[in-house]
Amino acid sequence: MEFSIDTYSLIKALHLIFVITWFAGLFYIPRLFVYHLEALKKPAPAPDYLVPQIQLMTRRLWYIISWPSAVLATVFALGLLWLMPGWLTQGWMHLKLFFVVLLWLYHLKCHQMVRELQRGHIRPRYTPTFMRVWNEGATLLLFAIVFLVILKNTLGWIFGLAGLVGLAILLMLGIRSYKKYRHKKGEE
Repeated sequence: MEFSIDTYSLIKALHLIFVITWFAGLFYIPRLFVYHLEALKKPAPAPDYLVPQIQLMTRRLWYIISWPSAVLATVFALGLLWLMPGWLTQGWMHLKLFFVVLLWLYHLKCHQMVRELQRGHIRPRYTPTFMRVWNEGATLLLFAIVFLVILKNTLGWIFGLAGLVGLAILLMLGIRSYKKYRHKKGEE
């Protein structure tokens, strides 16, 4: 019995695995920022033990999962483009690469925030509400990239853009409703 692995399928599978773990990190890191900011508002001695624990969780998530996943997802994506260079002539790929550049910019901004969090400088610059909104940036990019890859040219650009705007509006309404709910419960 002969066993052979299709190189394209192997690279695609590895790319998807690392995209998933990268997004897991990008989804959770702003939540840790929210927890950090909320811990700072708690009465003493809570911040003295919560903040170091959140900083440890942040460091582990960012440097052990998020960064390696981002690099490996990109390496395997470049491998796919090397195997399928014709994709670079297609409009959906141009738009996908634009969104991937935005994803990398989002990642780098999160990296800056991680460094500020680790140094204890995040307090004056951001609010928990800002971080909840920031958290949805990765969600919008995920939707844009996945829909482009799966539907390619079958989805009109205008319909796709309208869908992203609609999703953004729904996410913002959800954040606003959650803020009102927390305010009503006395949590904010």
